[in-house]
Amino acid sequence: MTSVPENAAPGKELSPAARRALEEAAERRKAEAAQPMEKELSGPKGPEPTRFGDWERKGIISDF
Repeated sequence: MTSVPENAAPGKELSPAARRALEEAAERRKAEAAQPMEKELSGPKGPEPTRFGDWERKGIISDF
């Protein structure tokens, strides 16, 4: 029995094309995760504003 690719539907028979697509996608995700993130220039300091819901610049907060 061959191994099941990552993110394959449990118990579902995979065609060779589907298996190949899942394996290629897993390889792309690994390659992308291995690359270092670029440092953000002149971005917000502290927590990510889009995640926490507000921007702060020079002590002034604007919600969105």
